[in-house]
Amino acid sequence: MKKLIAEFIGTFVLVLFGTGTAVLGGGMDGIGTLGIAMAFGLSIVAMAYSIGTISGCHVNPAVSIAMYMNKRIDSKELINYLIGQVLGAIVGTLTLMAFLKSSNLPLDNLGQNTFGSLTMGGAFLVEAVLTFVFILVIMIVTGKNGNSNLAGLAIGFTLVLVHLIGIPLTGTSVNPARSLSPAIFVGGEALSQLWLFIVAPIVGGIIAAIVSKNLLDSEEV
Repeated sequence: MKKLIAEFIGTFVLVLFGTGTAVLGGGMDGIGTLGIAMAFGLSIVAMAYSIGTISGCHVNPAVSIAMYMNKRIDSKELINYLIGQVLGAIVGTLTLMAFLKSSNLPLDNLGQNTFGSLTMGGAFLVEAVLTFVFILVIMIVTGKNGNSNLAGLAIGFTLVLVHLIGIPLTGTSVNPARSLSPAIFVGGEALSQLWLFIVAPIVGGIIAAIVSKNLLDSEEV
């Protein structure tokens, strides 16, 4: 239960501060792509050095599935992680909506992901590749050859990195829970395209798990 609660809190923080910054800090006069990318990355850094001591700070179903693939967590833990992540993401979006309502701001933009100007295949490739890179780093730095003291920073700044290229393309998901919650409340195109932002990150994560274990010898510490 402690891990479920930790994942709930971590995903709540990631979604609220990440998508919240994208919504409130976007636009010509906003903080731009780098600022939004930093919001997502810093959320991970903060959570990695707090809830990471309890659950490992997955805050992402694709990460948890990759960890399960490499037998770092069991099936019961996986279910608890997924429940915590989805609920945390939903509450994160609900909190953002409350902030927007209190500020008399529209609710049509909650940081949802879409294909943008990409084809379906292009969006799938972007999300799968970016997730592969992100989760590969996670699997390696948390493995037996990684540096646990620097793992949170490495993972957080890798998330910044993938957002720098991903934001102009798909808005960057690399996290099914992060995409699920805004799409539920916005509906429309975001909801109809949601499947890709669930499937592509999971595919990228599974490939990263296989590569890290079989080619890069990244077993758990």
